[in-house]
Amino acid sequence: MRRFFHPLARSPLVLLALALHLLPAQAAAPIEHWQQPSGARVYLVRSPSIPMLDVQIDFDAGLRREPRQKVGLVSAMAELMGKGIQAGGTEPPLDENQVSEAWVDLGASFGASASADRLSFSMRSLTEPDLLLKAVALAARQLADPAFPDPVWQRVRQRYAADLKESYTRPTSVAGRQFVKAVYGDHPYGHEMTEATLQQISTEDMRRFYRDHVGACRARVSLVGAIDRQQADALVRQLLARLPEQVCRAAQALQPVPEVKPLEQEAQLRIPFKAAQAQVLIGQPGFKRSDPDFFAMTVGNYILGGGGFTSRLTRQVRELRGLSYSVYSGFSPGLHAGSFTIGLRTRPDQANQAVTVVREVLREFLAQGPSEDELSQAKQSLIGGFVLRLDSNARLLENVANIAWHDLPLDYLNTWTAQVEKLSTADIRAAFARKLQPERMVTLVLGAGS
Repeated sequence: MRRFFHPLARSPLVLLALALHLLPAQAAAPIEHWQQPSGARVYLVRSPSIPMLDVQIDFDAGLRREPRQKVGLVSAMAELMGKGIQAGGTEPPLDENQVSEAWVDLGASFGASASADRLSFSMRSLTEPDLLLKAVALAARQLADPAFPDPVWQRVRQRYAADLKESYTRPTSVAGRQFVKAVYGDHPYGHEMTEATLQQISTEDMRRFYRDHVGACRARVSLVGAIDRQQADALVRQLLARLPEQVCRAAQALQPVPEVKPLEQEAQLRIPFKAAQAQVLIGQPGFKRSDPDFFAMTVGNYILGGGGFTSRLTRQVRELRGLSYSVYSGFSPGLHAGSFTIGLRTRPDQANQAVTVVREVLREFLAQGPSEDELSQAKQSLIGGFVLRLDSNARLLENVANIAWHDLPLDYLNTWTAQVEKLSTADIRAAFARKLQPERMVTLVLGAGS
């Protein structure tokens, strides 16, 4: 089910988390890249030490593509991808239990997920030839012939509706929903599923959306495992061979999604809510992942509020004043400008003071930037910890898939350290000045008196 705090702003350390997903390694394995005749773009990292293969297939069919009146469609569609396969040729149909049992029998897995920008499929299997052949064949069926069974959707929709109702009782969900709306306006990044949009979604909508957005020509396929390029090429061809062809025959580009609009003025939101703690969120639209300031913003945010106990916000809000147990800042760059968010929880009677302190810290950071000592410590911490994040095929695959999706250089992992090391305090101060406008931010306080 779709989260109620927008996917691009769901984590306290969103920018740092993204950085940790694209980590440098010393002499990281090279990424091989090629394009198949179908148009599918393939990215391979050979990892022969373990007889495993991890695959991720991404399509430009994320939440930003769903109709405004049917928000939740893509998340529902992704969930139902595993709930049944249609009959095909001599192959019998499989219900949700049979699909699950088939993957268990193979000791493999396959799943779908939806994010703001993309619809993703992931497969994991041993590379023992017979097992891998069967896993790829089953995944190809599931990709090409999802059943989208209506009785299952009726059951899932009831659960979604119950989750929606329950979310209205959670202060974090209520605050997040209102914050996203204020930051993104009518951009798809700010759309949230409601009871009304949920009732508009049918299994026929899922089939139509899938046919219109999923085709081999639009696939970006990332693989990490004990296979070579020839094996990978054949495997990807088999995975995508059964996909509907009308999307690719039409050769029509997807319609562009509008960019996130900058805020024109400050917004102060006070939301009454009976809760033990007040929720405070401050922010604005940030920047796209393709922005050249990405590295400066990543390191600068670590110093400002993304570095946990070492950050300025933690020192000023928690340690010196005891206003909150934790406080964070984060950016969430995607294909469009994701949000910049500062968040904390505090006693209702301390909310105004906490907001004042946060604003002061932010203004000072924008005016002066980090100190040389802060920058040195941030570089040491980030660079020293990153290599630990590439210690499995699954984590490496996440990196490769992000490189593929955002068209980053193939040597990105090997140059990450150099990109961070060359940053100066002036670079960070200038980047933050270009991206943030404290006089035009949303300030939301839920659960505190005026």
